[in-house]
Amino acid sequence: MPAEPAIRIDNLMKRYAAPKGAKGEDAEGKLALKGVSFDVPEGSIFGLLGPNGAGKSTLINILAGLVNKTGGSAEIWGFDIDEHRRNASRAIGIVPQEIVFDPFFTPFEVLENQGGFYGIPARDRRSEELLEAVRLADKRNAYARTLSGGMKRRLLVAKAMVHSPPILVLDEPTAGVDVELRRQLWELVTQMNREGVTVVLTTHYLEEAEELCDEIAIINHGELIAHKPTADLINMAREKIVAVTLADDITAAPAHEAFSKVELAGARGVEVTYNKDKLSAGQVLAILQEQGMTVEDVTTREADLEDVFVQLTGTGS
Repeated sequence: MPAEPAIRIDNLMKRYAAPKGAKGEDAEGKLALKGVSFDVPEGSIFGLLGPNGAGKSTLINILAGLVNKTGGSAEIWGFDIDEHRRNASRAIGIVPQEIVFDPFFTPFEVLENQGGFYGIPARDRRSEELLEAVRLADKRNAYARTLSGGMKRRLLVAKAMVHSPPILVLDEPTAGVDVELRRQLWELVTQMNREGVTVVLTTHYLEEAEELCDEIAIINHGELIAHKPTADLINMAREKIVAVTLADDITAAPAHEAFSKVELAGARGVEVTYNKDKLSAGQVLAILQEQGMTVEDVTTREADLEDVFVQLTGTGS
């Protein structure tokens, strides 16, 4: 077993070649990764987040051997991706965004063929076991093209696990999947993690990352802008919201220099956003009462990962 971490990324850089005839700054090409460094702890579920174009897919494609890095280094399960490419590749399974397998093969054939690509002898292949694990045993002999979107996603997970890698990378695995199938997929992934598989996840569903991930790294414009345990990352958001229901209708939002934002919610609802380092919920209520408002009901909401993501990147999910 390797020492921690499962994945080590050190000053990783990628510059794509400039289009022919490009001039000025464009002539240097696009710098998609600008010296990114972080470790993925063994046995964790690790979130890799960032807006579109941030560099997440480039990083994953470098780990998968599909893109050559420009600088820096990366190790997978202790193997440098340049010096020990074969060993590094066998230590990682990639579940891509795109659904990629021959639609005229059955799920069983898809897994058997993938096992053959890795040189796994027929007697040692886990195709039946994996179909059971992803709940596709009853679709063993169906053409892959007849599977639903959720089934195809689960087949991709099984395909990534045919060589029993200790690390599984899922690139936007629940994109376009309905709520029930998303839940089933995450049950599968968390079960694999409990069995010892290190999971790296990219997703646009921030509530998923908040619920599932032990640690999260956020990339924006090719740079690492945050890397913390999930709870610590959420605590970076210092804003809190107090939502009150008033006894009487109001037409104008209350104003105070200590409030970060105030929004009306119906005829009697007010939502006040404030910095919890400067005010308490009780002080917010006192200010409203000083302005002649009678509060009938109060609820509060702490910042979540989406608030932090917007704060750090300047964009939503």
